[in-house]
Amino acid sequence: MPAERAKESNFASHGRQSVKPLVKTDELYAALDLGTNSCRMLIARPEGNEFVIIDAFSKPVHLGKGLEEYGTLSRAAINRTIQALHICQKKIKNHGVKNARLVATEACRRARNGKMFIQQVKTRTGLQLEIITPAEEVRLAAVSCAPHVAPVTEQLLIIDIGGGSTELAWIDLTQVAPEQRSDALRNMKMDCTKTNKCCPGGVQMIDWISVPLGVATLNDQFNDVDCDTARFALMSCAFEDAVMEFGRTIDFSDIVARGAFQIIGTSGTVTTVAASFKGLRRYERDLIDGVSMSCAEVEQVTQEYLRLGMSGRRKAACIGNDRCELIMSGAAILQGVLRVWPTDKLTVADRGLREGLLYSQMSEKRLS
Repeated sequence: MPAERAKESNFASHGRQSVKPLVKTDELYAALDLGTNSCRMLIARPEGNEFVIIDAFSKPVHLGKGLEEYGTLSRAAINRTIQALHICQKKIKNHGVKNARLVATEACRRARNGKMFIQQVKTRTGLQLEIITPAEEVRLAAVSCAPHVAPVTEQLLIIDIGGGSTELAWIDLTQVAPEQRSDALRNMKMDCTKTNKCCPGGVQMIDWISVPLGVATLNDQFNDVDCDTARFALMSCAFEDAVMEFGRTIDFSDIVARGAFQIIGTSGTVTTVAASFKGLRRYERDLIDGVSMSCAEVEQVTQEYLRLGMSGRRKAACIGNDRCELIMSGAAILQGVLRVWPTDKLTVADRGLREGLLYSQMSEKRLS
């Protein structure tokens, strides 16, 4: 079963499942992430600094299919996506959710008819989607990874591989007490993006970048290359070139030597690679979220994907038909990053914008 689909079937792994929650509706929060490939939503209630998932939804909608070639969202993609959003709207209504943030990312940012699509969604479903900036996408990805920040981490690199773009954030935590680093990142605000000043709590966003190359867009750029190995090599080099200058002024050799540098990767690509490395026959979130992999282990999985070829990947556990092609462009992005910043500790995070949206909403409510 593909990782992104399988993990939704186990959505209660964040906490206890409650189909009919015995909580006030103003204590429930919804977070929806409409990306280039998928529409995903979580409904949750707060529990301390964390949350318990009440309901979840995830469906591949391929909103950005054809965007690279035509520059617009196709009618078929729009209809597929709105059908999925109707389901989300019903879940929000049935649970009586009053706190919600529903965002759209790269596909809607790039499409000439992106704003028109947002209005169409409002008219047909009643949902008000917000096209967020790359800076806000970076922040939310960083916030979502807060639980996996190690107390010893002084410099943190976060990688979020999406369908239409890839976000990287370099964060300095040296001004934060080790035991407070996870909470400080969880509470990072919008005004912390790309500034040389410390944010409240001491978190410092040294630099960030949103590269318009995700698993779908990168694959589309090289879909005319027939050889699997050659296509992978070209994709990896293209992404490596795109991020070569990012963070190059930062001397992190000392913190690497001291074990104070951490990379956290979040996306379906990263979790699928980790599941393949562990040899899982069925994706299990609890066995993947928070595990570590080295560059060598990522390379080992990548080479096995290439050996399998398209037909083999289609039949492989945790990949399947939905991801058999895009997993290679995702692996090429991951390999490109790890060539520029080699590490023996890539932390795998089964989380993303939805979790970041939930943490941010709950944090704002506590502080209001």
